[in-house]
Amino acid sequence: MEYLENVVAKVRIFDLDGKPLGQIAVPGNGSLAELSGRPESREMFFSYASFTTPTAIYRYDVGAGKLSVWWRSSVAFASNAYELEQVWYASRDGTKIPMFLAHRKGLKLDGSNPVYLTGYGGFDLPVLPQFTPGTALFLERGGVWASANLRGGSEFGEVWHRAGMLDHKQNVFDDFIAAAEWLIANKYTSRERLAIGGNSNGGLLVAAAMTQRPDLFRAVLCGVPLIDMLRYQNFLVARLWVPEYGSAENPDQFRFLRAYSPYQHVTPGTSYPAVLFVSGDSDTRVDPLHARKMAARMQAATSSDRPILLHYHTKVGHVGAAKSKTAQIEDDTDRNLFLFWQLKMLGGERGPGRQVGAAGAAGGGR
Repeated sequence: MEYLENVVAKVRIFDLDGKPLGQIAVPGNGSLAELSGRPESREMFFSYASFTTPTAIYRYDVGAGKLSVWWRSSVAFASNAYELEQVWYASRDGTKIPMFLAHRKGLKLDGSNPVYLTGYGGFDLPVLPQFTPGTALFLERGGVWASANLRGGSEFGEVWHRAGMLDHKQNVFDDFIAAAEWLIANKYTSRERLAIGGNSNGGLLVAAAMTQRPDLFRAVLCGVPLIDMLRYQNFLVARLWVPEYGSAENPDQFRFLRAYSPYQHVTPGTSYPAVLFVSGDSDTRVDPLHARKMAARMQAATSSDRPILLHYHTKVGHVGAAKSKTAQIEDDTDRNLFLFWQLKMLGGERGPGRQVGAAGAAGGGR
């Protein structure tokens, strides 16, 4: 059986009477998927991946007690040059929060490393280490990939979920802000080299962090976000999320939603970080009006010279649904260029090579 213990995958073996027979030593502190086998067979299979390890499928011989690689991805990534560590830090209320950090071996903790911090914190969903081309590219260019396991997810059961929903939603933002402060205090990075990013509920996360602590980040990637939490329930399928967030139509819930709703907390004259909002017309889950009006409001409000951009699609849905491979490559390029530009990972301080249109849309209106 597969377990999640302190956000690390474990596989334990039992006999048919429930007697424990031991544990399979999984390859590392990444994540497992597709654990399978047949009752009459002496073998089982599972896939394993982490931020520093491309997906591989493992075969376990039950009789011999031997684990071996059955298939491995051919991605050209030097996993041995990187390491994945798990750290724990204290949130605002003292709650201990785990966070995964992926980076090159021998990383110097001198406050100069570019860091991309991400999270989710909602809907009873865990955030587990996965290998993606974007993560690999960021690591290869000397960056640190940080993934915080915030309250609101399922990493520690339903209690952990409920600690980050409804009137406890601010805990999620506090957990995320504390992660950023920990990374700076422990010399992984500095404010000038720290970027944050998230999609959907994760977009709400980074928008709230940005409006509550605009001084803490250099750049923000805010994908298909919920931002106006006083009106979100009126558009598309968002009323289905009222059990998670609450609704401003309820006077008691209005109070805590108003306290953190990012759109209502944009303050004119504030020096905001660089922001790239990503959305589009074909998103049938989170209405693109959130990103559009937040981009406009922040462009009018910010006192800094850092760009507030809107990357807008006309034919792509929520988090890339129905997106062609070509469009995905172009979008990933735009996002990475934005990050590398703002975090000074391009070999200088020059801007990105691709054109940024007059309408403030990186990559145009695909």
